[in-house]
Amino acid sequence: MPEWSWTFHPHLEVWALALALEGGYLWALRRIGPLKAPPGERPASGRQVLAFTLGVATLLVAAGWPIHDLAEGSLYSVHMLQHLLYVFVAPPLFFVGTPAWMLRWLLGRRLMRVARQVTRPFIAFVIFNVVLVAIHWPVLVEVSVRSELGHLAQHAALLLASLVVWSPVLNPLIELPHLSYPGRMLYLFLQSIVPTVPASFLTFASSPIYRVYETLPRAFGLDVLNDQRIAGLLMKLGGGFILWGFIAVLFFKWFAREEREGVDEIQWHSIERTLNRTELGGR
Repeated sequence: MPEWSWTFHPHLEVWALALALEGGYLWALRRIGPLKAPPGERPASGRQVLAFTLGVATLLVAAGWPIHDLAEGSLYSVHMLQHLLYVFVAPPLFFVGTPAWMLRWLLGRRLMRVARQVTRPFIAFVIFNVVLVAIHWPVLVEVSVRSELGHLAQHAALLLASLVVWSPVLNPLIELPHLSYPGRMLYLFLQSIVPTVPASFLTFASSPIYRVYETLPRAFGLDVLNDQRIAGLLMKLGGGFILWGFIAVLFFKWFAREEREGVDEIQWHSIERTLNRTELGGR
């Protein structure tokens, strides 16, 4: 079997898309932000701009050379790495980086009605996992390798489904469904379980599941079966590590809020007792 060739491919369409996303974001901040942002507030904070830019950079890395070329032309494990970037890295960064006014402006009335339905936690959970399981079906994996358009369509569907599934946890709009802190933790916990099923098949299979990768040049001297096992471990451990990291952050935020609200409640009771004593003493 021939060795993988490290010939550089610039993927100008990917760079064009990344520049369009970043340019459109900055244009909206400058032109639309002053009209739509709450009075007295900046269109976006420096933290939001950085997060959105990192989201665009994540897409650029995932869809550019060499990751895209290795995923489509040599290694399924790199294909899985692409999925991790599209599912667990880019969408949270986009949500953190997009101000509420901008997301509301982008969705408009019609898309807002659709978004309100598809981002209900149970529906979002089902949509994402159906897409996730479907794109790991051997027939569709072969399509993604053989067809550039098929590869693009599957990744676009995965990215959109990922935005939908992260919405109940991270979206900034009061118009869209949200979960409480305990609800978010349970939601992400369940999401960490579902991918273990296809990941287990990949990790413990005794023969290659995706025959198309047997026909491709090998990079790093990695054979097809070990490549498949690495992909399964990435899916199970990589995605799980990120989700449990989010769960830990949500737990500490919930704990801090409960502590703060508990202190506020104690202070209010103290003030109320003082007022009652003053009122009784004045009689």
